[in-house]
Amino acid sequence: MDNAEALDQSQSGLLQQVRKVVKKQHFNIRTEQTYQHWITQYIFFNDLKNPTLLSENNVNEFLGYLADKVGLSRAKLNQAKEALTFLYEKVLNQPLELVPAHTPIQSR
Repeated sequence: MDNAEALDQSQSGLLQQVRKVVKKQHFNIRTEQTYQHWITQYIFFNDLKNPTLLSENNVNEFLGYLADKVGLSRAKLNQAKEALTFLYEKVLNQPLELVPAHTPIQSR
């Protein structure tokens, strides 16, 4: 079973909802793919829990993990943040207040 199948079994229809709202917003296919990637990563990070049961703390913890442990660039971190903001505010109709974006650790 791949990630998409596992996600669809645990959160039936969520990615379909995301696709529907993306199309309504007239985003391009690459944006849709990017949003689905980060939303999927977020849900797997939270053990396939329903995102409606998660909070801003979970989102901030995920973004912190991406910045501190994975070492994502600021641009990739912003993509993840935008995808999760889209998920909560546009798809799930839940307000989302995030702490300022984490700054990736720079190696010297």
